[in-house]
Amino acid sequence: MSSVKVTKASPFSLAISDIAPDKSISHRSAMFAMLAEGTSEITNFLRAEDTLNSLNIVKNLGATVVDDGITIKISSEGIKESSEILDCGNSGTGMRLFCGLLSSAEGHFVLSGDEYLRRRPMKRVTAQLRDIGAKVDGRNNGDLAPLSIRGASLRAFDYKSKIASAQVKSAMILAALRADGECSYSEPELSRDHTERMLKGMGAEIETDGLTTRIKPMKKLLSPLKIRVPADPSSAFFFAVAAAITPGSDVLLEGVTLNPTRIEAFMALERMGADICYETIDNKYEPIGNIRVKYSPLKGIVVEDNISWLIDELPALSIAFACADGVSVVKNAEELRVKESDRISTVVNGLRACGIEVDEVHDGYSVKGGELKASTIESHGDHRIAMSFIIAGMKCGMHVTDLECINTSFPNFFEIVQKITKVEFL
Repeated sequence: MSSVKVTKASPFSLAISDIAPDKSISHRSAMFAMLAEGTSEITNFLRAEDTLNSLNIVKNLGATVVDDGITIKISSEGIKESSEILDCGNSGTGMRLFCGLLSSAEGHFVLSGDEYLRRRPMKRVTAQLRDIGAKVDGRNNGDLAPLSIRGASLRAFDYKSKIASAQVKSAMILAALRADGECSYSEPELSRDHTERMLKGMGAEIETDGLTTRIKPMKKLLSPLKIRVPADPSSAFFFAVAAAITPGSDVLLEGVTLNPTRIEAFMALERMGADICYETIDNKYEPIGNIRVKYSPLKGIVVEDNISWLIDELPALSIAFACADGVSVVKNAEELRVKESDRISTVVNGLRACGIEVDEVHDGYSVKGGELKASTIESHGDHRIAMSFIIAGMKCGMHVTDLECINTSFPNFFEIVQKITKVEFL
């Protein structure tokens, strides 16, 4: 399957209970089990390429993994040196977090990935780890994979980050758990906090005060995870946009994490005029519930705050911008340029190909709402670009190419799309 044609959708009403499990939490569940004493049990793990790569890396690092198709049980007696290259696939989350996890482990490790991941910058993590004593190297002076890590003793740190990045923060927290003293990490705005929530739930001594997180080294192994991974709001958001741009439509997104750092895109869509309501049904490691989205005419907005909370959803949100009345503006989003693709350029070029007026700046873009027109869009190996323009196709029809990347995060995406409109695989 190299490309697909999507047909314009009719009004729809749909409850979706099989949204892909959360990618971020699935990655972390596999990794954090390596820090536990006893057997961690994970249900509803995302069985997509990126997260299965993380699970395979955990196996290569010596963990015992038993998977009966429903529950994944992981037990570990500590991180072991692997003779294999640790393949992160397309996942920047996987590579950056494993850098932090392995930086203090005894042995030598090599992290690599696919052609797209090997182009993505890693220095934002590797440079900070080097500063506290980690022995990390790679191409372009440690900026590009493959990355070589030789476990070392790490110094305590008081780090003030200039960017809000959950990946950088998580890597440094994992390093801090084995540092030689108490550490602190500050960021300019609060980024996604799954790492803090999950590790604290496992017994790690982690406290967050405003924008500063303080971490004490582990005195002993942590308690094992017993977690059901919630549905991924980033994946659910594609269908929130589909309902928001299709007159007469509504969608119920079931079992989604309602973590405030993960639903900012829904809040932005609500500010645009979409009719959205939330229902909490559980709250253990994460608040979990349902989100209902109904069509309502949209208006342009400015998105400039809490950018790290919706960085993954901005491509899909941009499709809503294109269908809104007025101009929408994205600011402070330079982080988009170092995702699976340069998402500022890919979004801008894609919308222009669809007849939408867009202006690009270094840290964002502005979109003048108009009439989306059918076009051919190249995903550039970026799953969120591919899925965003497939959702755009529900408004006007669309041909999207280079689709294998969708399997990295949302394997049943097309099963849900086909409940709404016709797709032709080419």
